[in-house]
Amino acid sequence: MSNPMKPSGLDAEALYANLLQQVQAGLNGARNEESKQENKLCIVGIHSGGAWLAERLAQDLGMSERCGVLDVSFYRDDYAKKGLPAEVKPTHITFDVAGATVLLVDDVLYTGRTTRAAINELFDYGRPARIMLAALVDRGGRQLPVAADFVAATVQVEPCEALRLQRNDAGQFTLTIEENHA
Repeated sequence: MSNPMKPSGLDAEALYANLLQQVQAGLNGARNEESKQENKLCIVGIHSGGAWLAERLAQDLGMSERCGVLDVSFYRDDYAKKGLPAEVKPTHITFDVAGATVLLVDDVLYTGRTTRAAINELFDYGRPARIMLAALVDRGGRQLPVAADFVAATVQVEPCEALRLQRNDAGQFTLTIEENHA
């Protein structure tokens, strides 16, 4: 792992291009395995930033028909503490994940709890053959043993700060640092 970067100068579009390149290379190996085992490859993004990234990855990889979205709000282990977020979105997976290779996509990897919740929810839809994790940025601070297979950058962010991925009307990404109120 390389030395963490300071987040002030992060170019989200350049990070996306880096992530896309890593995912393309990594999925080529999965596709070779898929042809042997007849696994199906799919992409599932975690609402909201991960869903935006997954949609764009799916489009760029020609996999739009096998792209889904998870909202892990009800699967979080801190649900009782935090309550229901105002912007809960429905999970949308229209394909069978049983036996599939799933590329799970999130914008910021932090404690690992969101990833754990997403994996729990995925298993409600079937048992994947394999789950790979892609994240635009890894900010460290893991509380669970979770690591991304593909990550565009590792950054240092103060515990009182949060990285937020935003998408404009043209679909372009930006990353901002905000005060964490959680």
